[in-house]
Amino acid sequence: MDPINEVHVSEPGLVVVDVAAADDETALAFQQLLAERWATASAQHTTRDVGQPGVWLRCYLDLRQPLDS
Repeated sequence: MDPINEVHVSEPGLVVVDVAAADDETALAFQQLLAERWATASAQHTTRDVGQPGVWLRCYLDLRQPLDS
């Protein structure tokens, strides 16, 4: 994964979440659970590392902005 950009964690409540999962469906489902609770900049797809198992995904959350259920 790329290094975390300082602007994404420049204030309390801003979070960068790196997800490693067995498959696309699992990673995207986890991201959806986060997006249902907080303002989230979601990834549209996962990343695979050649020769490595599983997938990666990075999303950004703002815990200062909880969403109503």
